[in-house]
Amino acid sequence: MRLARVCRLASVAVLAIAAMASAQEPYPARPITIVAPFPPGGVADLTARPVAAAMEKALKNPVGVVNKTGAAGAVGMQFVATSKPDGYTLLLALSSISIIPEADKLFGRPPAFTVDQFASIALISADPTILVVPADKPWKTAADFIEDAKRRPGQISYSSSGVYGTLHMAMELLSHAAGIKLRHVPYAGAGPALTAILGGHVDALASGPAVVLPHIKASKLRPLAGWGDKRVAALPEVPTFQELGLAEAEFYIWAGVFAPRGTPEPVLAKLRDTMRAAVNDADFKGAMDKLETPIVFKQGEEFARFFEADARRLAEGVRKVGRIETK
Repeated sequence: MRLARVCRLASVAVLAIAAMASAQEPYPARPITIVAPFPPGGVADLTARPVAAAMEKALKNPVGVVNKTGAAGAVGMQFVATSKPDGYTLLLALSSISIIPEADKLFGRPPAFTVDQFASIALISADPTILVVPADKPWKTAADFIEDAKRRPGQISYSSSGVYGTLHMAMELLSHAAGIKLRHVPYAGAGPALTAILGGHVDALASGPAVVLPHIKASKLRPLAGWGDKRVAALPEVPTFQELGLAEAEFYIWAGVFAPRGTPEPVLAKLRDTMRAAVNDADFKGAMDKLETPIVFKQGEEFARFFEADARRLAEGVRKVGRIETK
């Protein structure tokens, strides 16, 4: 009995020493993973990879990207929300992080995650979304598109990154503002949604400019209008829906980095410093310029306030759109 008690005490002591050593371990001491919750080829993936490379340079520590896809981003977001809060598993999220929990409420189902399960690190970009159609379609302007949709309710199709994802919400907000009905064809991410429109399987797509600009320049896609409050710099001839009298449709796809709630404050502070260095890295700036995506940087409390305000706006948008059943 005495020997067993001694062994137990020794085990406790070893665990305590290990915990103390772990607590004193300099951060980072091993590779960091950034989870992109969408497939390769979309805004999240295209932003996560140059961010990871810039962070790796700043930290002098490996930083990799893993695509964990499914359920319009909910699978990857839930994975990070429930990961160990030690700074080694991060999330590159889009604005859909605020949409998904509200959509879960509409259906009365347990939320995959809640926004308060995350600690905000930094906002990286905020792209106004644009509406594109195949270049061989008859619509030359957004007015043409909307008028045709009114004549043929439910006949014009569009792809998206998934039900209640960012691309879906943009089109639903437009449908609500314009009084039209479109046919939604969801895919497992922005990359497959883009492939669908390029392959002629759907008629339209809402997207961040970075993803579709190469195809616009190649005359494969035609831009009709933007969801932002001002025109996209790379597409100065393309009007906004606000200019067309549809201000209610305003929408942005932003990208930001998050950690699981409970991550130690010194680790969060290190990550915020790292993100500031990353967005000022010449290679990162070059990657964003190549994608024609403007860097919009906010961190800490400034990002938290932005996130909270945007979450409220998007939650109102989801409630306005209402419950959407899929077949």
